Amino acid sequence: MHPVAHTWFSRRSSHASDWAVEQLLEMKGPTSVAVVLPALNEQATVGRIVERIRRDLVVRHPLVDELVVMDSGSTDDTARVAAHAGARVVRREDVLQEFEPRPGKGEVLWRSLAATSSDVVAFVDSDLRDFTSVFVTGLLAPLLSDQTVQFVKATYDRPLRSVDFKGGETLVATGGGRVTELVARPLLALHWPELTGFVQPLGGEYAARRSLLEQLPFASGYGVEFGLLVDTYDRVGLDAMAQVDLSRRKHRNSDLHKLGQMATEILQVAERRLRRPVVEPVVLTQFARDGSGYRVIDTDITGWERPPVVTVPSYRKRPSYQQESSGRQ
Repeated sequence: MHPVAHTWFSRRSSHASDWAVEQLLEMKGPTSVAVVLPALNEQATVGRIVERIRRDLVVRHPLVDELVVMDSGSTDDTARVAAHAGARVVRREDVLQEFEPRPGKGEVLWRSLAATSSDVVAFVDSDLRDFTSVFVTGLLAPLLSDQTVQFVKATYDRPLRSVDFKGGETLVATGGGRVTELVARPLLALHWPELTGFVQPLGGEYAARRSLLEQLPFASGYGVEFGLLVDTYDRVGLDAMAQVDLSRRKHRNSDLHKLGQMATEILQVAERRLRRPVVEPVVLTQFARDGSGYRVIDTDITGWERPPVVTVPSYRKRPSYQQESSGRQ
């Protein structure tokens, strides 16, 4: 590990169990908190996550002020299930309507800044199978306890769910995070070694201050986490970043073809931050066995990025932004 990353790792890494929710309530003060769950066809898992957050962190302990599910064009019952569980459901088309919606996780994360107004925003994936409210409290703790921290990333073990030909399921304790190990971590080692202390650079659970997030571009697809990590480092420096161990994260694992597409999106984000031109359109060619030969699968993986939301006129005109701007003057 790079010496700078090693020092940071020792000083800015913690465990979710280091803080109790009662402590966080005392530290919260006037700071408002939003939890955002990006969702695309997650009816099987989103309801339980929303119910747990609402029960533990809205009703029992008023730590979360906004609980929002950002629907990324679901065709199942995701929106109904999430609303029934107690979330405010916002379709991607409902905010920043002057922008034609694009597919991708980063797109709805970017739009969520216009759908919320809280000082701190925590993002939690909606496909988690072993969710507890500690996922949220762990992410919030460094931000509420230390005003110099602006961005917090979750760490955890990522088991790989393997299903055999008989339908039996096996969990490989640390087999998940394949794109992290094969793409993200090598990229950081080569170009951003100071960030090699982040255990899960692509993890979907992280929290940040709104004042930071609204200054950053958002990749529309799966490269959003890598882009936010690098851009945060460039803007505020490593000492304003932290990570929290949440122990373990189980979610739906993707097949290799999907992972290849995700990797291509991440590589494009990295290339742009290295100021290297990306030839467009980006078409990823993959192969599948078809009888005695191969079937060619060409997929357009051209990555798009949204500008910092603070540069969008309709965002700046929001009453909440006007109030924030007055408070900063």
